[in-house]
Amino acid sequence: MAIPIGLQLYSIRDDCARDLPGTLAAVAKMDYAGVEFAGYHNRSAQELRTLLDDLGLQCCGTHIGLDTLLGDNLPRTIEFNQILGNQYLVVPGLVEERRHSRAAWLATARLFDEIAERVKPHGMLVGYHNHWIEFQPLDGELPWDTFFGNTDRSVIMQLDTGNALHGGADPVPYLRRYPGRAITVHLKEFSKDDKAMIGEGEVDWQGVFRLCETSSATEWYIVEHETYPYPPLECIRRCLENLRAMGKQAGGLGGPFSGQDFND
Repeated sequence: MAIPIGLQLYSIRDDCARDLPGTLAAVAKMDYAGVEFAGYHNRSAQELRTLLDDLGLQCCGTHIGLDTLLGDNLPRTIEFNQILGNQYLVVPGLVEERRHSRAAWLATARLFDEIAERVKPHGMLVGYHNHWIEFQPLDGELPWDTFFGNTDRSVIMQLDTGNALHGGADPVPYLRRYPGRAITVHLKEFSKDDKAMIGEGEVDWQGVFRLCETSSATEWYIVEHETYPYPPLECIRRCLENLRAMGKQAGGLGGPFSGQDFND
């Protein structure tokens, strides 16, 4: 089955802040299959779910701070995402104290394993998304390897292709090194002038697609674009068109829980 294509809404964050319903309608009209949130624009989970359902969009993830997955915050986060119909809880970055050394990364890995066990009964997965620092050596090892070499296989490895290349790492070997882990993948282009749409820069897209569609067990491709030679909505439209030209389809179903309500 073709992997559906979603959009990380951070790509069009200013548009979302001005007019979330209209912006989501534009995304749906482009034929994106889902969206990944990066903030909720002061709306309840039910309001967001209604917007998505009315437009035929699924929630393919949310980027949330680690603190929302800890202590008394976790039950509220689980409930919010149950209503939203979201299976994928992804942390997009860490405070310095949780990543300043190899020992800190190992402690963070143990913490993610604990969270993964707590959300598992609710049909959810926790994951981590990279920037560039994870591919800079630290205490004799890349933090990416420290973290994913010491977490349970159920912890999502949300590899951001452009960010990895920004850190000097070809994303393809990391997809190969951790089979079955890249459940959702951020499709982001990389180019030295920061002007390229997906398919126009330096990412080895065929290598990425080959692994995502075989050994990586990828359930969602998620477009993220953060440089704007055109208006943001035009950029994400061009990225999707280029993916179609490479044989990728926007529509389709995501993972087994995507777009569904969860029961405890």
